Amino acid sequence: MNQSRKNETDWSWFLSGVPAKDYVFQDVPYEEQVKRVSALIEETEFLLIGAGAGLSTTAGLTYGGKRFTDNFSEFIEKYGSMYMTDMYAAGFYPFPTEEAKWGYWSKHSMLNRFLPPAQPLYKQLFELVKEKDYFVLTTNVDHQFQKAGFQEERIFATQGDYGSIQCEKGCHSKVYDAEDFS
Repeated sequence: MNQSRKNETDWSWFLSGVPAKDYVFQDVPYEEQVKRVSALIEETEFLLIGAGAGLSTTAGLTYGGKRFTDNFSEFIEKYGSMYMTDMYAAGFYPFPTEEAKWGYWSKHSMLNRFLPPAQPLYKQLFELVKEKDYFVLTTNVDHQFQKAGFQEERIFATQGDYGSIQCEKGCHSKVYDAEDFS
């Protein structure tokens, strides 16, 4: 990275948030921790990014609340709000037929994987690390890292991707693009 670009980068804006003063006991003030981590990221040659559901939730891809009720009202009405509390819980519902189950999951996948563009938070993260030697380890299945520009070969999505499907019986190892089946 050239020296002028290095001096322009301020990592703290990305790392700052509301400190958890009410439940995390720390000797070092939160603001100082952000400055330290910012400096470490700036200086590092290699970067491992670990991300889970919290990153996508923060980016706006929430699984509950209005986003859920607006998009899954027919499932909530049919199977009951006691069971259909959010997209995650609804995915475990014992649907009465394969058609009903895949009706739910196809809508879930479309809403969380195929329709949303790269969210600004993911694009901002990519801008911060694109010149680093990075690797992403994520449990997210929404393809946001790839949409934001992260290289596919630098991502390990431990729980897969809503856009990839396989034979249920494991009769072969081929993975299919789910969008081809829509």
